[in-house]
Amino acid sequence: MSPRTLSTRLLSALAAVLLLAAGVSGVGAQEARNETRFANLSPAFAPRHLMDGRNTSAPMGYVRFCAENPHECDAMGPAVQILRLDAEHNAQLERVNRTVNETVQPETDLEHYGETERWAYPDDGKGDCEDYVLEKRRRLINLGWPSSVLLITVVRDHEGDGHAVLTVITDKGDLILDNQEARILNWKDTGYRFVKRQAQNGPSAWVSLGETAVPPAVAGTGH
Repeated sequence: MSPRTLSTRLLSALAAVLLLAAGVSGVGAQEARNETRFANLSPAFAPRHLMDGRNTSAPMGYVRFCAENPHECDAMGPAVQILRLDAEHNAQLERVNRTVNETVQPETDLEHYGETERWAYPDDGKGDCEDYVLEKRRRLINLGWPSSVLLITVVRDHEGDGHAVLTVITDKGDLILDNQEARILNWKDTGYRFVKRQAQNGPSAWVSLGETAVPPAVAGTGH
């Protein structure tokens, strides 16, 4: 092989390496651009988010609540899939969660209403888990949050009991507002088994979340 031919081949190989590097750089840039648009993606594509399952029935307490308060069960605000949790929204979330947890006194539905299961706003300062959830959701909606990222969720807690929490879908993951926990946690850090929640495309529709043994009542303890 002549020196000229060898030199030509070396130059070609170097050019190929440079083109490959440019391509890798381009992919990285595209990934970065995709990350900036992450808030527009469906939660199904984000590992930090719960995966919705098939359609399922709504809790009977919620059905009754909507029958008595139909305007409270309408979709409110834009149909946002994932909310970008900037400093302002994070401060609002922390404040609402803390205020409701501190001001509402836990009391079972049986003690409160003489019924085993009743969903209501804790306007008299008393309520059980789903009442905390309804109040937190109401306050956030009043602050301008879209209902599509504020999903009432049924879980089994650490004792295996039915429990309700509020799932907030953000670009930081699915965050859980819980009256049993002062901190706002990612769903993966709660230790709960997730049963079902409201669908994002409409507050009256519900989807399963993997736990098949649905608790007969959402909250029996009021905590």
